[in-house]
Amino acid sequence: MIEASMQISRLKLYHYPATRSARVKWALHETVGDAFEVETVGLYDGVQYGEEFLRLNPNHGVPVLEITWDDGRVQVMLESAAMVAFLADAYPERGLAPPPAASPERADYLQMLHFGGSWADMMLWQVRIHEHVLPISERDPRTVARYRAKFTGEVEPQLARRLERSSFICGDAFTAADCVIGHCVTWARGYGMCRDELFRAYLSRLAKRPAFVAAFADARQFQPEVPQDQPLVSRFTG
Repeated sequence: MIEASMQISRLKLYHYPATRSARVKWALHETVGDAFEVETVGLYDGVQYGEEFLRLNPNHGVPVLEITWDDGRVQVMLESAAMVAFLADAYPERGLAPPPAASPERADYLQMLHFGGSWADMMLWQVRIHEHVLPISERDPRTVARYRAKFTGEVEPQLARRLERSSFICGDAFTAADCVIGHCVTWARGYGMCRDELFRAYLSRLAKRPAFVAAFADARQFQPEVPQDQPLVSRFTG
């Protein structure tokens, strides 16, 4: 059991540009600046299916956050929204989350952080894999149409209502929930969704944060379409 008094001595992120690991990279820059290590994983080359990486993450993906505690123990986290929430709570002086207590603010913050990390993310992922990742013979335009309609008809209006009344997703102060929702909005806009002016303005506010700039500095390296001759295509399982 990890005691509350333990300190983090080292953080390492396994990352691929503009993917879910970018939201964790953003949270890291918000909390610890540049005091963490980054290893880029060649996803399109299938590196994540190698024995060494599978020992680290049997779900063969990024992000992976490796935490070394001050007693030498090493712990691995595999879920991006959990990493973002953990970092915000681990560095409360950064003011990225309402205090862990029973409050309307904390409940709303956790609701939106996980809404972005699960519900919205799931729809965006289905669009992405059926447009750009799966072998062409396995892509299903009906799945794309279903989740595009669901995202634009259900997710966008919920986010828009919040952004109509406040600057950030949980109010007028930036929180770690914006790392997740902001990444989802960026992802959606790359697929032609979230095109309303209020989403552009929201991302403009986020882009003024140095941590955002640092997190997405490598985004141009990301290519949506996975070449059909890359190892990822034949090994991808969803």
